[in-house]
Formats: sequence, C-alpha cells, structure tokens
Amino acid sequence: MKAAAMLLVALSFATSGAAAASARITDLDYLKANRCRGLAEGLGVGDTASLDAMLKTEARNRNDVILQRGQEELARGKRDAAKPDIKERLTAEVNGPCMAYLGGAGAGKSGALSR
Repeated sequence: MKAAAMLLVALSFATSGAAAASARITDLDYLKANRCRGLAEGLGVGDTASLDAMLKTEARNRNDVILQRGQEELARGKRDAAKPDIKERLTAEVNGPCMAYLGGAGAGKSGALSR
C-alpha cells in the first residue's frame, strides 16, 4: 500500500514536470517568432511588446546555436521586409501565421499593411 502511494506521488511529479515543460515553445517556433519580429519591425507593425517579452523569456534556456539562428532569422525578416516586390506576401505572413506570436499586434495597423 505504501509503495503504491509512493508510486502515485512520483507519477504526479513526473506529469507536472512534463506539463510545465510543454509550456515552452519549440526551437522551430522560437525561430519563426524571431522572423515575425523582424518582419513586424521592417513593415512598421505597431506594438510588438508581447512578442518581445515572449522572445526574451524563451531565450533564457535556449542553446547558443538556436539563439544565434534566431538573430539571423530576425535580420532576415528585416531584410525581406525592405524588398518592395514581396511586401504583399510578407504582409499576409504578418497578418496570418505571425499573429500567433504577435498576439494581435498587427491588427491595429492592418490598413497600413494591406497596401
């Protein structure tokens, strides 16, 4: 009986740790969020504070390789946003998939982005 109780306690700790770890975004999502940050800055999307806070929090436990790649994605997003021939596609990216990371930050300036 005592062993069963200890097993249940151990399992509850294991599952609570797994739940806490799942709150962290994947490395791929971290890289995508960095690209979205670069696009948002390059296209002049208003408030990116929630995205900045999320990236800062998520960077704490990342591997140096992922952090470096994140900076490269941010720079690539800024560079891409400066290209007038693909601005429409990038605006759609910011107003679509990037909204998951921006938390609706682009919605306030959608008129400025839909040119």
